[in-house]
Amino acid sequence: MLIDTHAHLQDYQNDLEEVLQRAKKEGLQKIICIGIDYETSVQALNLARKYREVYAVVGVHPHDAKTLNQEILQKLFDLARDPLVVAIGEIGLDFYRDLSPREQQRKAFVEQIKLAQELHKPVVIHDRDAHQEVLSIVKKEKAGINQGIMHCYSGHLPLAIEFMKEGFYISFAGPLTFKNNKKGQEVAARISLDRILVETDCPYLAPVPFRGKRNEPAYVSYTAKKLAELRGKSLEEIAYITNLNAKQVYRIKD
Repeated sequence: MLIDTHAHLQDYQNDLEEVLQRAKKEGLQKIICIGIDYETSVQALNLARKYREVYAVVGVHPHDAKTLNQEILQKLFDLARDPLVVAIGEIGLDFYRDLSPREQQRKAFVEQIKLAQELHKPVVIHDRDAHQEVLSIVKKEKAGINQGIMHCYSGHLPLAIEFMKEGFYISFAGPLTFKNNKKGQEVAARISLDRILVETDCPYLAPVPFRGKRNEPAYVSYTAKKLAELRGKSLEEIAYITNLNAKQVYRIKD
């Protein structure tokens, strides 16, 4: 039984029921549905209310940091009080696309870390081409005080260790299966097993053999299989470990 710790189910307008059925057939127990702005955060919570296997994460992505104001922050706070909302995210910095000015990204990141702290919930962090600055903010703001997840981790091993010291779990998506992703595979092979998670980030980042196609929660098993291979474990062992870790960080009881 696997848990997809990061999915964007809002993107499956036309065939969500079929996508969820395929996930069940593949042995998925839970799917964590992630918001990237206020509207998709509302949708994530609505899906969690509708489907027993779905939980929600609400927040404003760094791409949309320029939209975050006090009104939206208050609305996110109100949403996040629902017990079906298990974290604040995805938040962070993206200096690759720079779709919001960097100063606004930093401000939105810090404000949402404080929101999570007020609610005693973990954070889900997006970090692209901003590793050292994300780590610096995480340390300064004590972002991992209620734990957190480095989503679709793309940094090197020493950085992963630093994030784990701050209370973070390291999550791997489809790129773990890419032949040329030696850095990611080294991290996955060597970090502590009690801090590893698997995710899809669907509909993006489909694993081999679906690379370049639409991703979906059922495909998280391919990332888990690659992780099992890297760790010299069975798929069942990796499923058990990552399931336990996901429930720990997201505080899911059932």
